[in-house]
Amino acid sequence: MINHPQTYSWLLWQPLSKDIIADCKIFSVNSILSESRDADRKRAQFYTLNCSPWVNVIALDSERSVLMIEQYRHGVEGVTLEIPGGCVETDDATPLSAAMRELREETGCVAERWTYLGKNHPNPALQDNYCYTYLAEGVSKVESPRFDETGTERINSLYLPLHKVSDAIRCGAISHALVIAAFHFLALERPELYSKK
Repeated sequence: MINHPQTYSWLLWQPLSKDIIADCKIFSVNSILSESRDADRKRAQFYTLNCSPWVNVIALDSERSVLMIEQYRHGVEGVTLEIPGGCVETDDATPLSAAMRELREETGCVAERWTYLGKNHPNPALQDNYCYTYLAEGVSKVESPRFDETGTERINSLYLPLHKVSDAIRCGAISHALVIAAFHFLALERPELYSKK
């Protein structure tokens, strides 16, 4: 087990005030006045995003193929290849229940077995949330996808053999950092799944 390195007091900042300056539906923008804990006691303004927790789902069928989704992402103004996932909503009892809901809503699929793989900070420089990653095994389709009520969600589902994921990451076909992190969690916890059949 690797211990977290010692935290030196001169690295720390003390928030003095925090104000929400914009509510953008899925996140809010904060303005934070902070003071450094070193001898200079420098004060500076920082801007952060307050986000709900997120979930990612690596969904495998009986042939060890991953259920992937394609959707348009406005940040990059293009279609990305990802895994199912989304926000933990207020009605979700746990991140796992959110993962189950997102898989079913986005793909119409359910899974026989669920395993927690890990969590990470999506971008600690700006965001305060965690992304929780789950493995869903024995995936099968039970209904048509149920996209969000805004009518703006467009998702295409497809299967990719798990042993081809590394090549998809290397060539840039999978470029979403949280998706890459999810597959890293899987490689750490279940490396045997990556072997060719």
